[in-house]
Amino acid sequence: MTLTLYFREYCSLCHAMLAALAPWQARYGFALDVVDVDADPALEARFNELVPVLMDGETEICHWHLDTGRLAAHLGEIG
Repeated sequence: MTLTLYFREYCSLCHAMLAALAPWQARYGFALDVVDVDADPALEARFNELVPVLMDGETEICHWHLDTGRLAAHLGEIG
């Protein structure tokens, strides 16, 4: 499984979510695709003030802060 983190390099919340995902990645073994929304005008328009946004395909798991309850539920449903 690959999750996508829509991210901005200068965003402290983005870096915090990326760091918070590390132990989850180690435990569940999912791949994480980190995408800079500022590199794509369509993504910037779509996500703008919501970043960071954690997605599985088109399913939003959470935004702004890592919602561990929603992530655990999502990984439990997939696994």
